Parts: sequence; structure tokens; C-alpha cells
Amino acid sequence: MLSSDRDADTSSPSIEPVTEAAVDAAQSMKESAEESLPKMAARVEHWFDLSMDWFDDRPLMAHLAAIALILLGAFAAYLFVRILLGPLVRRLASRFPDGPLPHLFSARLNSTAAWVAGAMVAWGLTPTLTWLDDAVRRMVENVGGALFSLLMAKALTHLISGLNSYYQSRRSANQRSITSFVQLAQLIVWIIGAIFAVGFLIDRSPLVLLSGLGALAAVLLLVFRDTILSLVAAVQASSYDLVRVGDWITAPKFGADGDVLEIGLNVVTVQNFDKTITSIPTYKLVDESFTNWRGMTESGARRIKRSLLIDLQSVRFLDDAEIERFGHLATIAAYIAGKRQDLEKANAAADDAAQQLAAREGVSSIEPQRRRLTNLGTFRAYAERYLVARDDIRKDFTLMVRQLAPTSDGLPLELYCFTATTNWVAYEGIQSDIFDHLIAMTDEFGLRLVQNFEYDVPSLDTGRPLRPAADAGTDAVD
Repeated sequence: MLSSDRDADTSSPSIEPVTEAAVDAAQSMKESAEESLPKMAARVEHWFDLSMDWFDDRPLMAHLAAIALILLGAFAAYLFVRILLGPLVRRLASRFPDGPLPHLFSARLNSTAAWVAGAMVAWGLTPTLTWLDDAVRRMVENVGGALFSLLMAKALTHLISGLNSYYQSRRSANQRSITSFVQLAQLIVWIIGAIFAVGFLIDRSPLVLLSGLGALAAVLLLVFRDTILSLVAAVQASSYDLVRVGDWITAPKFGADGDVLEIGLNVVTVQNFDKTITSIPTYKLVDESFTNWRGMTESGARRIKRSLLIDLQSVRFLDDAEIERFGHLATIAAYIAGKRQDLEKANAAADDAAQQLAAREGVSSIEPQRRRLTNLGTFRAYAERYLVARDDIRKDFTLMVRQLAPTSDGLPLELYCFTATTNWVAYEGIQSDIFDHLIAMTDEFGLRLVQNFEYDVPSLDTGRPLRPAADAGTDAVD
């Protein structure tokens, strides 16, 4: 303990000389700095005065030096935003991938913002260069202001595009398209930027230019006629939800049959199923009629509406053997049994009515008007029950097999039903399977399909060529 105290006592006096030396050194440095700073400032001011005197004798070099300073400052601001500030902001925005920041601070906005920073520095630095002539300085200011206005408008359009990109990334984007409104906002920004740029170039207030636009209203209406009509049409399409991006539309007048890619301010872009692109003016799409298949897609069902053309000469009554045979066919067994009961009751009533009529008329007998099954009616019942039995046909939608009015081409037997899928390939496969089966079954019911031949086709019975329809009334010449 005593030794440590002694060591402490011996070491403490040595600290004071070091501290005092440091204080003295700092004091001397401060005094020297106070003496040297005024000298340095005076030296810089002297060199600046000499430079100004030298530039006064050489105005061309003064102007070139001023332009070089402006360009150097603008380039420094450009590099600062492009290399340092822009990547830093984008790196911070990438930490929020689900938010709008990554879409707003895109690479294009970073590049344009760098140009805006350079133009702003050039525009703000020009008034400080007092050795420039007033006319030259004013011209440089106006050009810089015009350039700044246009670049600022470009940056704002990129910002609006970023907002649109963020909206498109959301699930609700397919419900309402805002592309037309985005393009309208960008057009307004460019118009305002152009007005300010022209105002800077002619050294007039933008308000003066705006007041002069009234005289050009008729010209503007003529130039932007399609844009104005398309704007109104885009508002109508969005308000009434007429068409969305991704909808399948058919517009025969414009040769469009495919999916909507984009709803713009001026055109609606449609990709047809053959991968061609059709552009339709927005106002014409709303003004003309078109078919939107969105309801079919949302319902999950697609309609089949196709007819079999039955030869009228093949329609006849069924005999008892055929009725018995069809009664053992699972698809229409219940139908045949029910029809038999109905026919027995109806025919019994018809026999009684015929006997009563014969008694009143005083004749021995009268042939009753009996009901009988036809092959066409039985086939129609078979086709309807065949559709009901299929799992790929919707039962909660309209399903029927009906006869249409006879024509010269035969009796149309129309199938009207809905598939359980909207996929095009699957839909065509289901439709083909149905008609393959029904066409093959027509012969089982003793029916023939109408088929017109335009050329000689060998007959299945004789092997001899059938005559064309146009020569049916003439004799063949060997």
C-alpha cells in the first residue's frame, strides 16, 4: 500500500507538464490560424480580382469559363444523384417490396431525376455569375429553365407510371383499368411542362400563354378530337364496367376476337387468338357494338348450341319390336315405360270415344285416333337424357333438345346446353364427343342426316356414283 501511494505521488507531477504543453500548442495553432485565415482570404480575393480583371479584358473567355462552371456544377449534381443518392434511395425502397416505393423509384426515374438535378443546379447557378452580360445570362437562364421544365415533366410522368405499375401489381387491377387516366395525367403534365418551357424561352409568364390558349380552342378541339372522345369513352367504359383487361371480346367490325391487353386513352389493344394484334379506337369500341364473354368466363360454363339436320323422309312411327328394344336401353328405359303407360291410357280413352261415336252415328265401328311413338321423338328424348347423364354438362343451366322450323335442308334438331368448363380445348372436345355419339346413334333410331353432295360420291349400297344435286332431275348419260 505504501509503495503504490509512493508511485502515485511520483507519477502525478509528470502529468502537469504534458497537459500544459498541449494547451500551449493548441493556443499557438489557434493564434496562427487566426493570423493566416485573413491573409488567405485576402490572397484569394486578390487572385479573384486579378481573374476578374483578366476576364474583363477577355469577354469571350469569361463567357466560356462561366459556361464551363455551369456545366461542371450540373455534371457534379448529375453524378451525385445518379451514383450516390439514387442507388441509396432504391436500396432503401427495396426493403419494402410489397409497397409502392420499389415501383416509384425505378431505374428510369433515377436517371431522369439525375438530369433534373443537373438542370436545376445549372439554372440556379447562372444568376450568381455576375461577370456575364445580362443578355447572355438571361439567355442561359431561359434555356436552363426550359430544360428544367421539360425534364421535370418527364420525371413526373415516370412517377405516374410507377404508380400505375404498383396498381397493376395488385389483384384488383383486373377489375378496373386506370391506364387511360394515367395517360391523361401524363398528357396534362407534358402540356404544362411545354407551356412553362415555351414561357421561359420567350421570356414571358406562363399565365400569358394560358390566356392566349382561348383563341386556339377551336384548333385544339380539332387536333385533340379523338383524344377527347376517347377520354369520354374511357370514363364510360370504366364507370359502367364494359370491358376490363383480360376480357375476351368479339368486335366483328374491327376484326377483333381475343383478349384485351390494354385499355389506353386512345386505343384498346386486343390480342386475337391467332396471336395478331388489333387496335381499336376507344371511342369507337364504346360507340359500336361488341360482345364481351366475361360473363361466360365468370359463370364457369360455356354454351353448346348446334343442330343435327334430320331428313324428314326418315321420320316414322315405331313398331312394337322397336319399342321393346328401346325399353331395354338404360338411357331411355324409364322414358319408354312412362310413355307406354301414357299411351295405354290415351288409346283406351280414344277407343271408348270411337265406340261412343259409332253408336251415335249408327255404324258398326270407327277407327280411333290412337297415339304412337315416333323415332324422332324417342331420339330427342334419348339425346336429352344422354346430356343429363354426362358429368361435364351443367345441370343448373338451361338444358334442352328442341326442334326448329323445318327448312329445305331438313329438320334442325338443336342441342342447347352448357359445359362445365370454359377452357376452349376441353369445350371443343366435349362438344365433339356429344355429336360423335348422337350422329352414330341416329341409325339405331332409323333416322338419316341430311347431307348434300356437290360432287360424285360412291353410294354405300351400290357403289355407283351419286349424281350432283344440280343434276338430280336429269337422266344420266352412259
